Amino acid sequence: MAKTELVKLAPKGIDIEWDEKGDVLYISFDPEAAADDSELTENDVLLRYKGDRIIGLTILHFSERKRGS
Repeated sequence: MAKTELVKLAPKGIDIEWDEKGDVLYISFDPEAAADDSELTENDVLLRYKGDRIIGLTILHFSERKRGS
């Protein structure tokens, strides 16, 4: 079973930053927490964990992604 099926999302605050040059979007649900694990998904999204909580996402190639329809 993948770790992503077992996690909880518990935001304490949200911080969003976009690195235009690197074309990466960073989303932190708990900006004060340091990740102790991470997982790169098949669609180039890095999930960052602290214990069993997702504390952030890093979305690679952000500007190339299809906008919602």
